[in-house]
Amino acid sequence: MCSVAARARELGVIGGSGAKRMRFGLFGGAQADSADPAAPPGRGFHDYIEFNVEAEALGYHSTFCVEHHFTGWSQVSATLNVLTWLAARTRTLRVGTAVMVLPWHNPVLLAEQAATLDLLSGGRLDLGIGKGYRYNEFNGFCVPMEEAEARFDEALDVMTKAWTSKERFSHRGRYWQFNDIVVEPRPAQSPAVWMAAGSASSIGRVVARGANLLLDQFAAVDVIGERISMFKTEVESRGRAFDPMSVAVARDVYVARDEDDRKAALARAANVRRRTIEVSRAPDRQGGSHILAYDHNDAGNEAALYGTVDEIVTKLESLRAAGVRYVLASFGGSSRASLQRFAREVVPALT
Repeated sequence: MCSVAARARELGVIGGSGAKRMRFGLFGGAQADSADPAAPPGRGFHDYIEFNVEAEALGYHSTFCVEHHFTGWSQVSATLNVLTWLAARTRTLRVGTAVMVLPWHNPVLLAEQAATLDLLSGGRLDLGIGKGYRYNEFNGFCVPMEEAEARFDEALDVMTKAWTSKERFSHRGRYWQFNDIVVEPRPAQSPAVWMAAGSASSIGRVVARGANLLLDQFAAVDVIGERISMFKTEVESRGRAFDPMSVAVARDVYVARDEDDRKAALARAANVRRRTIEVSRAPDRQGGSHILAYDHNDAGNEAALYGTVDEIVTKLESLRAAGVRYVLASFGGSSRASLQRFAREVVPALT
């Protein structure tokens, strides 16, 4: 049997040259409830942990977990708590958030919690942050959606100072006030920060913050290529070297047995997407979240890596040609079979 390190090398590097190198991680969420109605409370969280423990053994590089509230679907809300448990069960797997929504977090408490997890995990935290997109969450927290960007910016300013300041400091902002504080514990180094973005202006803000870029799972390959090119140009215009591994692209993944299995999996994914759209749409306004652009039956189907091994390899080659080097796989229904077949069959076929 391959060692963890050997399998990690197999999954982490595809092709013989640096330009062909690719990396694979996971993207998704945990649910407290299990698919088994007879299971005890919280069984779903434990299933999520075991899924990721196996992913590490198969050589996946990272896992990024969502944060959501008020859905009634038992979705994970205390994401850093779950990742702390996962970090204790793993040795090499990077543990990430995708994303912690800054507009409804106390930035000092979040900076402390993130630093604690980063220390306990040996520096394995990838802190994905965003401004939020679901109307039901803004409504539940009584935070106006139009304040999201300003709240995000202020919170990130406070967190950055909390991690880097060697002296006590005070903060008097529009949304947060802190007096004569020193944030503890101090991280060994500032956690790796990832920001979700899609438009030219939002990508520019990611670069200005010196953060890594997260790209969504629904955008078409050519759009993904354009966004990576924008990010690269912005990074290099500031005199910095562009690292292709600083851009992670999420993709829905399902290794199907046959065409009927593929179609059934796509139908399940469409149901999940429609449910997400319903909690994202504001009842009294036009526009809003990027996810609303995918409010039709076949949205995301072309982007999804659903199909046979050969079909998925072809789609991955298209992503690689567009500049993608780091893919975060969201395995439909936390499919163990797809997790395993992707590592054992898809990746070797790309080599």
